Amino acid sequence: MKLFKMAAGVLAAGFIAGAQAAPTFSEGFDDVAGLAGAGWVLTNLSSPAGLNWFQGNSGIFAAESGAPDAYVGANFNSTTTVSGVIDNWLISPEMSIGAGSTLTFYTQASDAGFLDKLDVRFSSGASSDVASFTTVIGTVGSGGSYPVGSWMAVTLSLPTAVSGRVAFHYTVPNAMDASYIGIDSVSVTAATAVPESSTLAMLGLGLAAVAVARRRQAANTSS
Repeated sequence: MKLFKMAAGVLAAGFIAGAQAAPTFSEGFDDVAGLAGAGWVLTNLSSPAGLNWFQGNSGIFAAESGAPDAYVGANFNSTTTVSGVIDNWLISPEMSIGAGSTLTFYTQASDAGFLDKLDVRFSSGASSDVASFTTVIGTVGSGGSYPVGSWMAVTLSLPTAVSGRVAFHYTVPNAMDASYIGIDSVSVTAATAVPESSTLAMLGLGLAAVAVARRRQAANTSS
């Protein structure tokens, strides 16, 4: 009986390990200045253009995880005039996608009552041209509903593609209606994790142990 329980435990551990899906891509924004070197593209098309995306300000709010300033931020200073149009893009590196993948990230704004809006867009392939991001997969903050006071997790389904890029498009028609937003802990996860060779070996060991346990149990019963 003890051997049977142990074998069942091995099987359970094997199935759990096989079911875990590790992110295929992740970014915690520890160093926003180094994003370009990691394949990110920061494009500020605001009119007139001001600040691009920047390292988070822990004095406004702390990061979702990691160091207090380990997130990326943007605000009304994306344009240089109080009535300017904010049109600021944060574009990921090209990532392997596959069928059924999901995008997860965390976001929040500093103040309620503003019209901050973040469109999340997708483009298949390697292009970082903003014109290629024609697929909107989600929107945060439509109608002045941006989350304030705590980080909100957002999970979105990605279109089926071999590879592609995700664009976080911060847009406000009038900078007077913008506050300050942050994005943190971006990850892409495949639909199903492929069991590693060690997991498959564990499953084989568990099945063999169960077979041995059953034979011993049958022998004990017959005697």
